[in-house]
Amino acid sequence: MKDFFICNCAQQENKVITSSFVVIAKQVKPKKTGEPYLALTLGDRTGQIEAKMWDNVADAIDVFDQDDYIKAKGLINKYKNRFQLTIHKLRCLQDGEVDFADYLPKTSKNLDELWQTLNDFVASFRNPHLKALLQSFMSDSPIAEAYRSAPAAKTLHHAYIGGLLDHVVSLFRSCDLVSRNYPQIDRDLLLTGAFLHDIGKIHELAYTRSFSYTTRGQLLGHMIIEIEMLHAKIAQVPGFPEELKTLLEHLIISHHGQYEFGSPKLPMFPEALMLHYLDDLDSKMESMRAHFEREADLESPWTSYNPSLGRPLLNSAKFLHKNGAAAPESASAAAASSSSAAVTGSVANAALGVPLNQTPTLPGLEPLRDNGDTTPATAIAPEEEI
Repeated sequence: MKDFFICNCAQQENKVITSSFVVIAKQVKPKKTGEPYLALTLGDRTGQIEAKMWDNVADAIDVFDQDDYIKAKGLINKYKNRFQLTIHKLRCLQDGEVDFADYLPKTSKNLDELWQTLNDFVASFRNPHLKALLQSFMSDSPIAEAYRSAPAAKTLHHAYIGGLLDHVVSLFRSCDLVSRNYPQIDRDLLLTGAFLHDIGKIHELAYTRSFSYTTRGQLLGHMIIEIEMLHAKIAQVPGFPEELKTLLEHLIISHHGQYEFGSPKLPMFPEALMLHYLDDLDSKMESMRAHFEREADLESPWTSYNPSLGRPLLNSAKFLHKNGAAAPESASAAAASSSSAAVTGSVANAALGVPLNQTPTLPGLEPLRDNGDTTPATAIAPEEEI
């Protein structure tokens, strides 16, 4: 078991640590003197960190490669307000020396429960062709196993084992809820689009040692892969309507919403437009949640710049708490607020056709939790072997 995880960097700032990592990226670059140095991206299940090795590089260059596991000793410090590791020495680890669960982040949610949620939604379909199609996908053991394990993206959102399933279940709940407000929406068609929109990620991404793109994923992308998968399964559903097939194809190729984001077509019917916006919303909400979690130890409610969203973010809960705005004025005010919220929630539930004592199931993203032993490592003497 690792005794230092990347999430421990704040506690170990300006200290020397020894730990194991998976090599996500490896580059050999020249110093100003012309001598080489190593620029690495290292990872474990709690995050990633940039690492540099300046000395004794010649002895380390050929010792390991991308996706290998290494044990490294070095100094944790900050550069441009981000933690980095300055490596003093390293060695390559054999697979037998590592616990693979230490290196890839995984959803804290129960995968069996998430999969059952999808099954329950599909069982509620009224369209027999769409129900048969999705049941064909879900009963295909290799597809089902990969769907339960794959991340939803390499880095941008839901980038963890089980992330695809987590994302799609959240999207199903949003689609189901929002479609009730728009009677022109075909719920079964919308949910089928949600199930299929990222299914190609199971072949586009590699996720056994680190998250990366497969050769097929690099050359084709998940949309082309999804169209191929769709055609193969439709061929197994007798009498599948050609018009319905065309709509599903459009849902897949338009779900990114804009040409510059990789969509060969813009959404051109209501279900396609709703799928794009709800998918985009779910991915952005997860990106925000994950950014707040990564910087939970910072005192400021403002985060660093988020590259995928193109802005720094304000953690509104931290902002309100820091300024004392979140606390009710008195115990009676808190009770009144709670009572009012309960009544309002009951009315809203009734309007949605949900029993008064039951809260609608909304898409909720629990923070990833590291359940391992992440006790901060102490400073390590220079003579310790790695």
